[in-house]
Amino acid sequence: MIRGLYAITPDTDNSEQLIEQVSAALDGGARILQYRNKGSDAVRRLWQANILKSLAQSRGALFIVNDDVALAEAVRADGVHLGRDDDAIAAARARLGDGAIIGASCYNSLDLARSAVAAGASYVAFGAMFASGTKPGAVHAPLSLFADAAGLGVPRVAIGGITPDNAAQVVAAGADAIAVIGSLFDGDGIAERAAALAALYA
Repeated sequence: MIRGLYAITPDTDNSEQLIEQVSAALDGGARILQYRNKGSDAVRRLWQANILKSLAQSRGALFIVNDDVALAEAVRADGVHLGRDDDAIAAARARLGDGAIIGASCYNSLDLARSAVAAGASYVAFGAMFASGTKPGAVHAPLSLFADAAGLGVPRVAIGGITPDNAAQVVAAGADAIAVIGSLFDGDGIAERAAALAALYA
């Protein structure tokens, strides 16, 4: 189920550090883990994905792969998260099966969300909700989107600049999950920050 704290991994080739960070986030209460790595070679990505999937499963969390259907299939992930392409959603559904979770980035567009759901998306993600260090040029998505998208029948995920200081606004607006990268994984105290964010859904 897509609900609660949705942790997205930072890009890194330091696998040992990544495992420690993810373990802390899961221990703190992350319910969904997305593996996002744009830079590593294919062998390292496969290794990292397998390890992180095992970590997520051991904590009862869902494991999603970012933008790589082949990798999601290879490690038997719970699903995949895709960008703006209806054809990609339909193809991923055909390849991964009816039981796979397929998430779709819908930015600030309710129309994109409708199209994504029609193409087979399991959940839709809106953002950036706030200024984002990961994607500083991202479009701004209004909080009102979560109410507007309530009738789509799928979970609504918020992403972009979410921190322990502003996350409550997003939860109150109707987000079923909050996706966090930088404010969760930067620095020490990951488990504590995860617990604070997860508590918003307690």
